[in-house]
Amino acid sequence: MAAVSSLSLSAIGQTSGDRKVNVSSARYLVSNFGGFRFRTSLLYQPVQVRLSTTASPYVVHCMSTATDVPTVSETKSDFLKAYKRPIPSVYNTVLQELIVQQHLMRYKRTYRYDAVFGLGFVTVFDQLMEGYPSDEDRDAIFQAYIKALKEDPEQYRIDAQKLEEWARAQTSSSLVEFPSRDGEVEAILKDIAERAGGKGSFSYSRFFAVGLFRLLELANATEPTVLEKFCAALNINKRSVDRDLDVYRNLLSKLVQAKELLKEYVDREKKKIEERSESQKANEAVKKCLGEYQYVGQ
Repeated sequence: MAAVSSLSLSAIGQTSGDRKVNVSSARYLVSNFGGFRFRTSLLYQPVQVRLSTTASPYVVHCMSTATDVPTVSETKSDFLKAYKRPIPSVYNTVLQELIVQQHLMRYKRTYRYDAVFGLGFVTVFDQLMEGYPSDEDRDAIFQAYIKALKEDPEQYRIDAQKLEEWARAQTSSSLVEFPSRDGEVEAILKDIAERAGGKGSFSYSRFFAVGLFRLLELANATEPTVLEKFCAALNINKRSVDRDLDVYRNLLSKLVQAKELLKEYVDREKKKIEERSESQKANEAVKKCLGEYQYVGQ
């Protein structure tokens, strides 16, 4: 079991010192990030939308629909149609893998969007796209990605911000005591706990694990004991969370290294271009001087 002890998501992206890495290694890890091996029959399940009657009016269950389920290739095509600009390979490789995995997750029979899942995806996306050349393009990619999955990108951002603000106001004790408290976020967590406990559909995912740990991080409550209590209150298997956070950490570590290698390559190419430019200028200056010398000597 991968133990999680006082681990910061901001520190997850640090390199391990092993520089022998390429984009394919990041692709391998992100391929394992989802951990989904679904039968194709799961892509053809009925869909419905219902409101929770046992939790809070804030909670809406969005279920997968069966009749209009797009194929993986259609989802990828929708993403590429919505964002037509080229994406650097180190980012595009990971995005293409993630959207395939999230498509399978999105149209799984038991899929229910919830705010913790949304926070987890936003955290993963922002970590993966950190350092992207353009903030505007990064946001456009996010919009295109979520819309390709037939979901609302604004809802993801709103939910992520709401949970982050809530978590910053929590302590180790108040975080795990959500079942005995009232509030919008508390109602969301209670609904998750109820469904995960068997009173409704719940589909655990690694995005959910990342979102859960993000709450702990913002509350400065990343001790393993707090994570264990929080998982117990949510009826989530802590061993699965530990394992998935370890996968996420390794993914980001390799991705950071791949980005560094890409940056080094770009810097070398820029230097070569500058050197060629300087050499060309020098040759032109010599030619000009020789031409002037020949003109004076006539």
